[in-house]
Amino acid sequence: MVDGSRDVDVEKLISFSKDLVQFLKDDKDVGFLKQCLEQSNAVQLQCLSEYQTLRSSIQDYEAKINMCKQRIAEAQFEAAGDAEIDTLLKELEQELQKEQMLREELRVITDEIDDLDHQRASIEEQRQSLKKLEQDQLRAEMKLSLYASVTSIIPDLYDQSKISGHIVERDNKVLENFELDPSKLTAFDTSNSIWKMIKL
Repeated sequence: MVDGSRDVDVEKLISFSKDLVQFLKDDKDVGFLKQCLEQSNAVQLQCLSEYQTLRSSIQDYEAKINMCKQRIAEAQFEAAGDAEIDTLLKELEQELQKEQMLREELRVITDEIDDLDHQRASIEEQRQSLKKLEQDQLRAEMKLSLYASVTSIIPDLYDQSKISGHIVERDNKVLENFELDPSKLTAFDTSNSIWKMIKL
């Protein structure tokens, strides 16, 4: 059942496994997510600062508008000339327009802050998912290593349609392939075949 021409050098397999583990431990994605999170926080702080500035400006303009209204009332009470009242009305209209523009800017910044909050939450979820994936992968690697050291068998987990893998003979530094077809064997026969391959 074992084809001698398919034997593999164990040293090369171990070297390949180490390279694979090193590749899987690469934390570029985590670094990228952290960088995105830091940038998101910086932009959010800047937006909050602009928000406070605009809020203060709106309050100043509201105070000016109230002062203009008071002056108009005083001018009307003192029967000031029509020209002065017209000037005050124009000034009031300009201040109202400025306030409207500032309110619109404030709304845009508030929307940006909300969007940044959503992005930060999404990045945090991705970071947590990536961390869990790394933990699951490390756990799977440790299980695979344990199985290989106890049974001298390394299963092939990529093809679920068949039972296959490699038998490691450490003394001879040889790696032999094996393959079982579950559709042609009963579960009992499959288990017996695997037990016969295990070298304790």
